[in-house]
Amino acid sequence: MRTRYLLPIFGLFLFQNLNSQESSGTVAVPKKKYVTKRMKTLPEIDGVITDQAWDHLDWGTDFVEKAPDEGKPPTYQTKFKIGYDDKYLYVALRAFDDEPEKIEQRLSRRDGFAGDRINVIIDSYHDKRTAFVFTVTAAGVKGEELATQNGQDWDASWNPIWYTDAVVDDKGWTAEMKIPFTQLRFGKAEEQVWGLNINRTFFREQERSLWQRIPNEVSGFISEAGELHGLKGLKSQKQLEIQPFTVFQYDTYEKEGSNPFRDGSDFSVNAGLDAKIGITNDLTLDLTVNPDFGQVEADPGAIALDGFQIFFNEQRPFFVENKNIFDFRFANGPDNVFYSRRIGRAPQGGVSLNDGEFADIPINTTILGAAKFSGKTRDGWSIGVLETLTSNEYAEIDNNGNRREELVEPLTNYFVARVQKDFNDRNSYIGGIFTSTNRNLNDDLSFLRKAAYTGGLDFRHEWHNRDYFIQSNVVASHVTGSKESIQATQESLTHLFQRVDASHVEVDPNRTSLTGTGGRIFGGKRGGGNWRYWAGVNWRSPELELNDVGFLRQADEIRQFASLRYLWQVPTETYRDASVRLRQLSSFDFEGNYNRMEYSLQGNINWINNWWTELELTHKPRIFLNTFLRGGPRWRYSEENFMVLFFGSDQSKKFNFRVGYIKSATEQNNFSFTRYVLGLNYQPFDSLNASLTTEFTENPNKTQYVNEADFGAVKRYILGNIDQKTWSTTLRLNYSINPNLSIQYYGQPFISRGRYNNFNYVNNSIAKDLNERVTWYGDNQIQQAPSGDYLVDEDANGVTDYEFSNPNFSFVQFRSNLVARWEYIPGSELFLVWAQGTTGNVDSDRSLLGGLNTQILDNTLENTFLIKATYRFL
Repeated sequence: MRTRYLLPIFGLFLFQNLNSQESSGTVAVPKKKYVTKRMKTLPEIDGVITDQAWDHLDWGTDFVEKAPDEGKPPTYQTKFKIGYDDKYLYVALRAFDDEPEKIEQRLSRRDGFAGDRINVIIDSYHDKRTAFVFTVTAAGVKGEELATQNGQDWDASWNPIWYTDAVVDDKGWTAEMKIPFTQLRFGKAEEQVWGLNINRTFFREQERSLWQRIPNEVSGFISEAGELHGLKGLKSQKQLEIQPFTVFQYDTYEKEGSNPFRDGSDFSVNAGLDAKIGITNDLTLDLTVNPDFGQVEADPGAIALDGFQIFFNEQRPFFVENKNIFDFRFANGPDNVFYSRRIGRAPQGGVSLNDGEFADIPINTTILGAAKFSGKTRDGWSIGVLETLTSNEYAEIDNNGNRREELVEPLTNYFVARVQKDFNDRNSYIGGIFTSTNRNLNDDLSFLRKAAYTGGLDFRHEWHNRDYFIQSNVVASHVTGSKESIQATQESLTHLFQRVDASHVEVDPNRTSLTGTGGRIFGGKRGGGNWRYWAGVNWRSPELELNDVGFLRQADEIRQFASLRYLWQVPTETYRDASVRLRQLSSFDFEGNYNRMEYSLQGNINWINNWWTELELTHKPRIFLNTFLRGGPRWRYSEENFMVLFFGSDQSKKFNFRVGYIKSATEQNNFSFTRYVLGLNYQPFDSLNASLTTEFTENPNKTQYVNEADFGAVKRYILGNIDQKTWSTTLRLNYSINPNLSIQYYGQPFISRGRYNNFNYVNNSIAKDLNERVTWYGDNQIQQAPSGDYLVDEDANGVTDYEFSNPNFSFVQFRSNLVARWEYIPGSELFLVWAQGTTGNVDSDRSLLGGLNTQILDNTLENTFLIKATYRFL
């Protein structure tokens, strides 16, 4: 279907009821209160709520739909009881269902959140911004989340120790919970008042209902919870958990000639310790010594032709837990003052090898130890302190049996401190962050910065029942090092002080430090009625540098952005809910160059049958890049139009799918981008889930950067017409024998191939007409040598003026993990892991499938076998 037909069809449903759905004003909802009592006897946590221990407690009920039909009675009611003793909070849950045979009892790993389930949401701080969420499914699978930012962020990495079970009966299903007070955070008041809400997901109808009603138009979630009363005489429960671990690892791979470091196999034994200590009932100290992350899923395949670093999400448990406290985003995209993937990174130094020498270079830097002090006090202080030490890393070099070492990564200390304070009845906060990176350098690694420091302040204020907000932050950075390291920083792709047409920056080879700033201010309306809007500006000065322990893609930018959104929140016969959004942004550099203008229209519909559709149309009339020519002049791309269309089926069904189509096109066919996405998910029975996602991308570009060369006194920036194709498939299989024993498989082949022809060079980099922007080489000006290199005789006088290497490539990666996980007692686990993989380059003349066969099927894959055992002492 052509793009011009999609918008009217999509808009027909979006705009049909605009006037009828206008809100008449904020709905006033009284706060519910549940009064708990001390337990007289204790129940057995088996999911059956017939124990007499529950009899003296009152039922809480009268749940109200949250979705799809907010404010209406749910299909089936839910009720609960809550009791406590000196050490535990006890919860009994009853979910009524007249068709219990249809209850979805899907097994999954912990935090799978599949099937019918209930979330118990506890704001024990009662700060109206933060909550501990305990989830149990009808199959007895547990899950936990830490909800922050008033419900805007839900972190499933939190893994407390608690107890639960569930059973299905002729009335529906029931569940019990036993939650240690050591896993919660609360103050010292004689009588506690906590925030409380219970959320039930009625899976086959994709229906949610809440004990405390929260109208859709309200901007908050945690702040709108009901209250739990009656908690009297609670004593601070100091948490102490110690978890040693042992890892046995065996690696096999193809032997590499006479390389003594690649003889076909390796065996190692490793051990370490994790600990969690409750300093107060609000604040926790986490410690790790020689942490192991061997069971962590591999990063997905990716390749970037623009030269920028690729952002990967953190997956290591120690850094993932409580990551929300340390988060300090200040601009667009992934830019953040703290990026934990810097800690334990691959060594940054290289080695010098003579003929006949071999080197063994560590893959990652060893984390000797780390400590994390974090939490939130009852009076509104959020505190996070992280201290980490990574070791000297050496490459071992063999010269015919004689060994020597070369330092490739220095002893480094990373420090992060984060604090926020709530005030104004939790409607406002002010906070700050400080980070430092200090390296113990010698002359061999003088290209690295010796020290890096950043500091930041942030502020947010909400008013009118939290419907309106204004938020701001500011960051300053200071890096120091040798003249060599600071010059390298100035000339890096993030900064490009050497840009030939930039008058506001220049490379100073004598500098030994850089100081820069960045920040953001924005505000708007995010609750009340059906309209949402916000606008703001962010900036990153040319000298801002965060990449020692943060993430910064590009400095030297000022970006303005605005968004206007309308929501349809009342279901009709056609849809459950829908929204449409208009977005605009523009950007400038610090010299005042107007680099970008972009408009987009986005919409989504959740249909009445639980299918969904998302559409985005983007127009980019102005695109200038300061970084495209890697130090050359600003580059202009042709005007671009962009479309994204995704749709999918009901995710509650045993089989569901999603399909995506992304298309970009430019004037004069400068470049284009086409991506096809197909995702399939199948649950053949409750204990097995299979998902398959495949993506295919075509990205031809007439002016892809290749290299630069000197033509006399003139600098030539060489570009080429690239035909780039990328394909990947990700397979996930999860088989759960019971809620504590599961087997998981992850596998992803990835290939990206680029073939170049029709080379050209930059003529007028900012010309609107592509034919004025570049000049194509004639047949008599360029030829390919037998070596594969290209020889350029630009003046056609029979003498080679310059040359460049053949840029064709075909990059292949395969990663897979087979993990058996057994939580044999709460908090203690046994992992059996088999990982396979390969990474390499193949002949670009081969097809995509042929390249995969060459690298994966025709080669010996590297194998890693792990046995990891942990035991948690409480």
